[in-house]
Amino acid sequence: MTAAGPSPVVPPTSVLPRGVLAGYALGSVVTGAFGTVPGLLLLPYLTDTLGVAAGVSGLLVLLPKAWDVLVNPVVGRISDRRGSRRPFLLIAGLLLGVLFAAIFAAPFASGAASGAYVAVAFLAAATAFAFFQVPYVAMPAELTEGYAERTRLMTWRIAVLALAVLVSGAVAPLVVEMSGGGREGHRWSGSFIGALIVVGTLATFFGTRKAESRTATESEPSLRAQLRVAGGNAPFRALLICWIVQAAGIGTMLAGVKYFADHVLAQEAGSTFLFAAFVGPALLVMPLWTIAGRRHGKLRSLVAASLLFTAGALALLAAPVLPPVAVYLIVALVGAGYAGQQVFALAMLPDCIARDTERTGRRQAGVFTGLWTAGETFGLALGPGVFAVMLQIFGYVSSATGEPAVQSDTARLGVLLGFTVVPAALVGTAVLTLRGYRDVRRSES
Repeated sequence: MTAAGPSPVVPPTSVLPRGVLAGYALGSVVTGAFGTVPGLLLLPYLTDTLGVAAGVSGLLVLLPKAWDVLVNPVVGRISDRRGSRRPFLLIAGLLLGVLFAAIFAAPFASGAASGAYVAVAFLAAATAFAFFQVPYVAMPAELTEGYAERTRLMTWRIAVLALAVLVSGAVAPLVVEMSGGGREGHRWSGSFIGALIVVGTLATFFGTRKAESRTATESEPSLRAQLRVAGGNAPFRALLICWIVQAAGIGTMLAGVKYFADHVLAQEAGSTFLFAAFVGPALLVMPLWTIAGRRHGKLRSLVAASLLFTAGALALLAAPVLPPVAVYLIVALVGAGYAGQQVFALAMLPDCIARDTERTGRRQAGVFTGLWTAGETFGLALGPGVFAVMLQIFGYVSSATGEPAVQSDTARLGVLLGFTVVPAALVGTAVLTLRGYRDVRRSES
């Protein structure tokens, strides 16, 4: 029996206009750039340009992001109370663009002072990103109540996300190399990504200006009460744990891209080719994942995508004896799995939020997404920390010259295992947590 609650919320149009789909999706330029480039460049920037030890570098990358675990739920509460979420996107996005460029400014000569500066600048940027990301991720649950329409919205978003990751992740290392490498090259790269973030911010702010927004009638009276409601949502809890663990696996692989290119493939611009192989095919397989979701459901499709990622990552153990073309093809399979993970997990999140809104009649999407983005941020930050620990254990040698030092066979083995086995283990085992999630289809209006 369902308890009586507030009057049902009347949805807006059941099919979102393409302009709204595109406008919302363009916000992934911001999330894709900030989610990709620090994980890709920051750890090797600290170890191979600033000369900071691998273990310390891992902490410098992890701690500012761990701060978001505390601040994201608070941001969710604030955005729930302010009505429209779009002003948060504009202010936080513009500020993030400036702060991102500041991360790689390197105004100090010594490695210790530069490392401390990076940590502070990264902390400020991570805080600005929280005020963009949390309202942004909360919006789909308020734009439409359609089960399939959310998958359609997420498909648009992930397609743009894949393109943003491809552009930012592949071009950022090229900008470093083409502008002389070292500190100067990273300054130019940071400015380029900062400008890209500003463009994405303006595009999504103006692109969603005509979007209708479905809001519930009241909110929980306190943050503690909202967190209690979110914690009591069993499907959300299962999905969140899976998302965090898989984010850690993806973050570990992302942190290892440059090290893998330099010390396993031993190819110039190898990180750019790896990124193209990882993200490019994702644009092609997106329609296939959409079909799979309709035929088999979001839950089964998420499990299948996760297992594809895991199998591909383990196959990369053979990379030292494979030709580069074969390695890039395997990485493309990993990228296809990653695309499916993103589409279905992000499409399942608003289902959890909408189910709670229907039950309570309260507007608390921001708290759910605050916890969600806090978990994702922590997982992606934990990945470089895990990879840095692997480097430290296997004896990786840091450098302050802007070029990686010559490494021992043991150090190269650590790079290989950190790029393959660790991400595979994290992404593969995370699907076990989904036993607590039921893929219940909601009726379409």
